[in-house]
This record gives sequence, structure tokens and C-alpha cells, in this order.
Amino acid sequence: MHVVTISATYGAGGALVGPEVADRLGVPFVDRAVPVAVANDLGITLDDALSRDEQCGGWLSRLLTATAPLSAEWMIGPDHPRTALLPDSAILRCTEGVIRKTVAGEGGVILGRAAAIVLRDHPGAFHVRLDGDPDRRVRQAMTLQGLTERDARDAMARNDKARTTYVRHFYGADPASPQHYDLVIDSTRVPLKACAELIVAAVEACGD
Repeated sequence: MHVVTISATYGAGGALVGPEVADRLGVPFVDRAVPVAVANDLGITLDDALSRDEQCGGWLSRLLTATAPLSAEWMIGPDHPRTALLPDSAILRCTEGVIRKTVAGEGGVILGRAAAIVLRDHPGAFHVRLDGDPDRRVRQAMTLQGLTERDARDAMARNDKARTTYVRHFYGADPASPQHYDLVIDSTRVPLKACAELIVAAVEACGD
């Protein structure tokens, strides 16, 4: 059973490397399954679970809204489901539970969600960080997603800020610190397919 966590900045190719690693190791890539399981466990809508998910850009706006000096009911509005008032901490704890439950079964590859920190005490988990020079990440995002340079830079700024804020706010940690990872790769210099091969080779070697 293999357990791999992948932390990736915007444009670093985590959404492509993760599934490739999972396929090569014969374990699930559980990215999209996490918010679905959270929604089911808490009895909330999938849209609400997605709005609280670290992988979604809407999370940062929720955090900023939550710190504003206005009532949550006024900010959410009468047309939103009452489940939207569920504290982010409840979503966080459920997400952590889903991650631990998933890897306790058949293993898996988990992208983002501070999984390297959540599973830092898991004896068999292998933690990876994908990053790279911001300009190269922008160019890679433009190629992979067909974006203009302006759109890619705007998306990078939003996503990097949201994900860093998530980890700092809930865990008091810097997601860029190498202390959280067994392997750090510049995936803007190393081709993404080779990144997947490196990760698989490292995981299998550590498991021997």
C-alpha cells in the first residue's frame, strides 16, 4: 500500500503529476473524492463542500469574509443554504478524517489540502513538493491550460495566496518549507512525466 501526498504551487503541474503517480503505483488519486466524502459525512451540499476546499479559489474569499465585522447571516444572504454557516473548522476536521480514512484503506495519492502536515506522523507516507520559478510556472500554466500571460499571472497570484493562507491559518506552517517533504522537485525544469517517474521510483525505493 502506497501513500503519497503532493503539494504543488500554481503552474507546477500537480493535477497532471498526481494522477500519473497514482496510476503507476496502482492506488487511487483521491483529489475529487475528498469534497464528495466531506459533503456526505456532514450532510451538506457538494457546492458548499467545494467552497471550503483548499483546492478551490473560493476558499480565500470565505476566510476574508469570515474576518469582516459583519454577521455571517448577512454576508451569506437569505438565498444560500443554512449549511453555509457551518464553521470552516468543522469542514477542516472532516477533511482530515477523510484523508486519514482513505489512506488507511488501499492507500492513495492526495493533492494539496496540507496533506503532508495532516499525515506527517503516518509511518509509510511519502511527501512531495512541486514548485518552480514563478515566470516558468506562468509559462507552463499558459501551455497546459491555454491561458494568456495576464490570466495565468492573475490565477497564480490568487491560487498561491489562497493555498498559503489556508496552511498558515489552520496549521501555522509554511507550505513552501522543505521540512515537510521527502522530495522537492522543480517541475518547471524537470518534465512532468519525469517528475512522476522520479516520485514513483523514490516511493518504491523507500518501501523496499
